[in-house]
Amino acid sequence: MAFVEQIGKNSWRVRYTKDDGTIGSIPGFTSKTTAQDKADEIDADRRRGTFLDPSAGKLLLGEFTTPWFDSIDVARSTEAQYDSLIRNHIIPRWGTTCLDSITGIGVRSWKKKLRTQGYAESTIKTIVKILSMMLADAADEQLIAANPIKPQRRGKRQHAKRKEALWATPEQVLRIALQAAGLVGIRAAILIITAAWTGARWGELTGLQRINTHLDDGRIVIDPDIGALHEVGSSLYLGPPKTAESIRTITLPSFLIRLLQWLLDSHDHPHVFVTTDGQLLRRSNFARRAMRPAADGNLNRKRPPIWVHPVVPGLTFHQLRHSHKTWLIADAIPEVAQALRLGHIIQDEVKRIYSHIAPEVEVRLLNALETRWANAVATMLDTANTPDTTHRPNMLELLPSLTLTAA
Repeated sequence: MAFVEQIGKNSWRVRYTKDDGTIGSIPGFTSKTTAQDKADEIDADRRRGTFLDPSAGKLLLGEFTTPWFDSIDVARSTEAQYDSLIRNHIIPRWGTTCLDSITGIGVRSWKKKLRTQGYAESTIKTIVKILSMMLADAADEQLIAANPIKPQRRGKRQHAKRKEALWATPEQVLRIALQAAGLVGIRAAILIITAAWTGARWGELTGLQRINTHLDDGRIVIDPDIGALHEVGSSLYLGPPKTAESIRTITLPSFLIRLLQWLLDSHDHPHVFVTTDGQLLRRSNFARRAMRPAADGNLNRKRPPIWVHPVVPGLTFHQLRHSHKTWLIADAIPEVAQALRLGHIIQDEVKRIYSHIAPEVEVRLLNALETRWANAVATMLDTANTPDTTHRPNMLELLPSLTLTAA
């Protein structure tokens, strides 16, 4: 039970037993009656199971971070992201602040400051989400009364137009692929083409192994356990794909089967897509050496090994997946077939349970992709036969290595 002690002529304090067996103290009462009322309140809260130790909230956020981080169970890539954002943003601002001194207003002011410092809105959202998770767990542990971070609906309405994701036509993808072949080799071209004509993610393709590549049946399998290559700092490792829906089989148009067979015959590595010296691919290296210059062009550089024209400036590897989705929509492929191919969640539960892909739909989908490839090659050959343009790579020298293997 809590009890009252007089510590001065007109000063009392409340003493209570803490969870660890030590005795806590709440001083500052100017009468025995008010101190006794507080003691009675503590006893009542203990009986209801709602008692909050006043000293618990004095724990510094920096002290709480270590046990909190040790308690979370997330993917290695997510853990690395959390660790970076906590060290670089949360600890510098809140590390020496008591848990019970963190307020919603304070956090909103901090968000505004981060925004003015030029951080992306998605980065700010993730930083605040992590802090909110920490404070929610602190509340669950009865260190604070409640999580002070709550949805904020006051303030200026956001009128900024949402940036539309870039996408590329098949002809543009093929031109980017050919320029990548000229820059770093044909393997890069085949990776770009495979991404655009399957809709698979970067990690799903760089993690794809021979054992999950069934070209006789015209399909690749995104494995539930080792279906994606993950990159955390300097470490590469195989693990599950992004979501449960990402575990899937992707069928291949016939031209892509031949391209992938040519690629597999060109090396003996267990993975399908590797560097010319047999190393696993890294996203940043591929973007810098192949994807960015092949999509953006390099006409602003002085004497590059090969001149390449801009095709779709700013297009990322992931946006090849957006391109694939756009093509499927344009070809009137049913939504369920799109979702299953891309590994998306079908939001409508009834539709998710009862929707299936009829064989003729799969045939139509593959025929549409085959047609898009044939048209892109025909357009590229026509372009390659036009009079020379300044700095244009000779497409006739690059195309046979792709088209002859797909003939």
